[in-house]
Amino acid sequence: MDLNLKDKHVLITGGSKGIGYACAAAFLAEGARVSLVSRSTEHLEAARGRLSADVHGSAGRISVHAADLQQPESAAKALADAEAAFGDVDVLVNSAGAARRTPPEELSAQAWHDAMNAKFFTYVHMVDLVVKKMGARGQGAIVNVVGAGGKVASPIHMPGGAANAALMLMSAGMAAAYGPKGVRVNAVNPGATHTERLQAGMIATARMHNISEQEALAQATSKVPLGRLAQPEEVANVVLFLASERASYVTGVVLTMDGAATPMVV
Repeated sequence: MDLNLKDKHVLITGGSKGIGYACAAAFLAEGARVSLVSRSTEHLEAARGRLSADVHGSAGRISVHAADLQQPESAAKALADAEAAFGDVDVLVNSAGAARRTPPEELSAQAWHDAMNAKFFTYVHMVDLVVKKMGARGQGAIVNVVGAGGKVASPIHMPGGAANAALMLMSAGMAAAYGPKGVRVNAVNPGATHTERLQAGMIATARMHNISEQEALAQATSKVPLGRLAQPEEVANVVLFLASERASYVTGVVLTMDGAATPMVV
């Protein structure tokens, strides 16, 4: 299936690792031009090297931009630099930021503030800029990679879950507000996925229940009817579809990808 992504400019926040990196590789394989945004120049350059080696012919279609997306002015500069490299952004994929998983007895008011800054505002600062530009041009697609914790409360992920829930509402609201302007906005909620962030979650779970990290991982896997956790590439495949013209009538959707670990209809 041709997703018609060739030569599209795709900006991916959090694109140097995990799901964001998998999305970058997949878009490049489709012939898109990809701008990666992350905090670390070192991680971005490493990602550029890996992508250039793994995706044939992609070296000239990758730009990297270091930015702290918790700061709106830093997000604005990263966007301006990306536009200078590859022109208007056709697709925005947000996968930056992660709220720290914390057992409830270790929570503080600051932890809730930190979670919103790390996960919610890192998305909002880029979405606010890009969606207005897309609306003015009359076209564009945004996919927010959020997380299942926004629908199902976890004792070790309450601040992060609250940020995720806010991102889901923001995604649905932006879809309604900018649909008349030709912009589609969707969200993907991955369950446990084999990334570096998963390891941090397993450490917090193990500490809370006084078990080993291996036991925590085994317990998480046992809850998934498919019998395994997701791979980043599987999430990326869904992101690509939602970003493509093949999903031209899909907007305002929050798509859960947890292997039916939490069977629900809404």
